[in-house]
Amino acid sequence: MNNILHVRPHLWICLFLVVVTLAVYAQSLGNDFINFDDPQYVTFNNNVQSGLTKDSVFWAFFSSDASNWHPLTWLTHIIDYQLYRLQPAGHHLTNLLLHILNTLLLFLVISRMTGYIWRSAFVAALFAIHPLHVESVAWIAERKDVLSTFFWMLTMLAYIRYSKSPNVRRYIPVLLLYALGLMAKPMLVTLPIVLLLLDYWPLRRYEGEKKQNLWHFVQEKIPLFILAAASSVITFLVQRNSGAVMELEINPVGERIANAVVSYAGYMGKMLWPAKLGLYYPHPCATPPTSLAIGLIVFAGLFTLAFLARRRYPYFTIGWLWYVGTLVPVIGFVQVGAQAMADRYTYLPLIGIFVIIAWGVPDLLSKYQYMYKRRYLLAIPAIFVIASLMYLTSLQVTYWRDSITLCEHTLKVTGPNATVENLLGAALAMKGKWDEAAVHYRKAVDLCPEFVEARCNLGTILADKGKYDEAIEQYKAALQVDPDSVNVVNVHLNLGVALIAKNNYEEAIVHFSEALRLKPDFALARNNLRLAKFRQKGINKAPHPSSKRQKGIPSSARAHCHLGLFLAEQGKLDESREHFMDALRIAPRYAEAHRGLAITLFFQEKYPEAWKEVHLCEKYGGKVNAQFLKALSNKMPETTE
Repeated sequence: MNNILHVRPHLWICLFLVVVTLAVYAQSLGNDFINFDDPQYVTFNNNVQSGLTKDSVFWAFFSSDASNWHPLTWLTHIIDYQLYRLQPAGHHLTNLLLHILNTLLLFLVISRMTGYIWRSAFVAALFAIHPLHVESVAWIAERKDVLSTFFWMLTMLAYIRYSKSPNVRRYIPVLLLYALGLMAKPMLVTLPIVLLLLDYWPLRRYEGEKKQNLWHFVQEKIPLFILAAASSVITFLVQRNSGAVMELEINPVGERIANAVVSYAGYMGKMLWPAKLGLYYPHPCATPPTSLAIGLIVFAGLFTLAFLARRRYPYFTIGWLWYVGTLVPVIGFVQVGAQAMADRYTYLPLIGIFVIIAWGVPDLLSKYQYMYKRRYLLAIPAIFVIASLMYLTSLQVTYWRDSITLCEHTLKVTGPNATVENLLGAALAMKGKWDEAAVHYRKAVDLCPEFVEARCNLGTILADKGKYDEAIEQYKAALQVDPDSVNVVNVHLNLGVALIAKNNYEEAIVHFSEALRLKPDFALARNNLRLAKFRQKGINKAPHPSSKRQKGIPSSARAHCHLGLFLAEQGKLDESREHFMDALRIAPRYAEAHRGLAITLFFQEKYPEAWKEVHLCEKYGGKVNAQFLKALSNKMPETTE
């Protein structure tokens, strides 16, 4: 009976944590994928969409996609796709379940280390529902945050058990769980340092009969440091080779340090007042002196307090060092990407600040005897804080409903933002809102003339509208701005497509060939190169416009046919074939669709099917180019089947 009574508070607290987390995040199950990183991780990733196979597992462990080495994260995305395909609710559910598990494990870890149930519960509640954590939970591509934190918490649990009776048998689970965490996200490289901090408080391994000096505890963690070092080296090499690491010429050391100081203060400001949270915060060209001064004062002041409090209030020292230390990999000393800050980076670090709050407020009130004797009154402000955060987090989750909603909100809170203007343009383009998309692409280019991706996207819109000269101008400007950009392959591809439309086959062949040189397995560039060479020889010419237009064809069939022709021009043969077939399902006697399908099948080397479509085209009054018939005959003699 006593055991049941002892366990019951833990069970009620766990139930409460699950309920409040579901209350704010359940709505995320109705959110869509977004067009920032989600395509790279799920929606456009062929390896993920191949399902759980021997090849996909091999790819997960040896891939450097997304500028990271995190095989465990890839495996969870592959499994999710195996289970849910492209239904976003299932992918969101995995993130949410991991966040709930992290919350419960955090409560368990802190309560076991400290013996304080209600303070630990408050820390876990802040972690569960703080608005700064929405990005990590509601963004499918940030699976690596919630997954790596899951293994961080399990590693800490295993370490608590080890610390009570150190031996090799208890150390092995610590090592294995930590290795798994690093394979989910390399940000966990700071965990060995955090374990050293926990040895001081709350584990207090420096005290008692078996106390040891610092060097003993450092030696104890050497295997963990070796894993962290290996992960750091692999991550740096992968990110540098993928072009994600910013060069010192772009972000000098002094500017990086200044932005780091401002970011440390900025994250704390957002923690205390979680307003104006967005997807992407642009990196300033130079840190404003006022912001730097405030950041230095806050940073230096808190470091001084942490030093002075190390004996009487060790939780303050450890909490502050947890916050500062766990942010080091992402604070910008090694600048990866062009953002100044990111809400997702606070998912683990803020635990240190939450501990300071949960332990510091009761200690401050202990000076007032009346309040100390009525500590239950602390429940009132705690409930108010939790209720307020639940409201703010619920609101923040709604902004992640879809790409357009998220980008429009981010532009409101961050102001001029080339990256988000480009993302918003892409989201609108996917909805078929070409004119609106072009407006945002132009804004992105105006804000950042060297933004290759935005120029490429703008060029695609212009080409779709038939403004090929303007499109070619944008593509060539992108090549002049940064000929070594990671997007340069797509620039060459799109430029080649626009040149084909202008009948400039010779130059188009040059750009398709360059795209293949840079990316030899680029099937789209290879198909387009073949198309350009055939066009150059006159094989793929359409019938002369003077041929009589077929009457009685529904507009929907014509739309599918035109889209099929456009996709064929881009070398997207599978998609092109589907639209021609859709057109023929609507209008089986549509000669132009039969002709287009015949050409698409020819490029796919399906010659018998191509002949069948040629005969159907002629049967329904259409004409097929003589050069195309000659090319098809060379591949396969005419058949009447």
